[in-house]
Amino acid sequence: MTKRMLLMLTAVALLFGGIFGYQFFRARMAQKSMAAAQAPPVTVSTVTAGYLPWQPRLKAVGSLRAVRGVDVTCEVAGLVRSVQFRSGESARAGQLLVQLNADADLALLRSLRAAADLAGTVYIRDIKQFAVKGVSQATLDADAADLKGKEAQVAQQAALVEKKSILAPFAGRLGITTVNPGQYLNPGDKIATLQALDALYADFYLPQQELARIAIGEAVAVTTDSYPGRTFSGRITAVNPRVDPETRNFQAEATIANLQHHLLPGMYATVEVSAGVGKSYLTLPQTAVAFNPYGETVFIVEEKGRGADGKPRLIARQTFVTVGPTRGDQVAILTGVRAGEVVVTSGQLKLKNGSPVVIDNRVRPSNDAAPRTTDE
Repeated sequence: MTKRMLLMLTAVALLFGGIFGYQFFRARMAQKSMAAAQAPPVTVSTVTAGYLPWQPRLKAVGSLRAVRGVDVTCEVAGLVRSVQFRSGESARAGQLLVQLNADADLALLRSLRAAADLAGTVYIRDIKQFAVKGVSQATLDADAADLKGKEAQVAQQAALVEKKSILAPFAGRLGITTVNPGQYLNPGDKIATLQALDALYADFYLPQQELARIAIGEAVAVTTDSYPGRTFSGRITAVNPRVDPETRNFQAEATIANLQHHLLPGMYATVEVSAGVGKSYLTLPQTAVAFNPYGETVFIVEEKGRGADGKPRLIARQTFVTVGPTRGDQVAILTGVRAGEVVVTSGQLKLKNGSPVVIDNRVRPSNDAAPRTTDE
């Protein structure tokens, strides 16, 4: 019995040993096979990191205002005799725009001038009489005062007549008018707007912490959605000496050249101010940086040996970076990347540290410092 029991236990041990040995052999061979197999390379696009000049800029939304602009109104009441302009046309400085009826005023002016002429004649005659003691000094003084009073009345009436002719105070473009001949105008009634368009002011606000970076003469670039892709140049000409206590913003004013009259007063525009001294930053496309809660990372392509075909074997190494300011499609890298290193710009989602890569730069992400929209 003992011998039979030993034989049975030996057979069972051999059976289980064979099973476990076979499973161990399978697992070991599978492990070797997986270790020998390599992941297929990931196709990525890259860019070589390098330094680019950066001009610090401040951006704000502002509104445009004419350097000289006014709503032309009448100073005195009167009936419109004629309108000497058309809506939308250009006017010269001093050009007659509207003539009010001044018949009664002119008649009164002629009457006052006649009275002044008579007073002048009397005064001259009394001067001769005074020389021969024919009149007293008091009479001569009264004649002089009467003459001055008559002349003042003439000047006052002449000024009133002049106000009946409404002139353009400066050269510019006239707006749309609703004034017609025969219409009665009261003092202050609007006739038309007059705007000088050769130069415009761009008024904009910036936070008070940017005050030290703004100086008279700084260059500005103005863009508006009315003319996509077009930039209008100008310079800062004034800074308000008071900060708004409610918003803690200060107002700045830039003068913009507008010789072709594309811009109009009242439009809103985006103003970019070239503030401060230009700097140089190591620059990458923003698509190269992965922004994560635990920090920003990029993938750097490095050579690691050679493949079976003798070509360099490329792998991706992930590294943390410190990012700086951004502009357009670009971001400044402060630390983590050196100039000349090859950085992955697309395809990072398939990468992990040490992944093999293949570079294909036939299609690259946008890397423009000032991208512009285009109308299809």
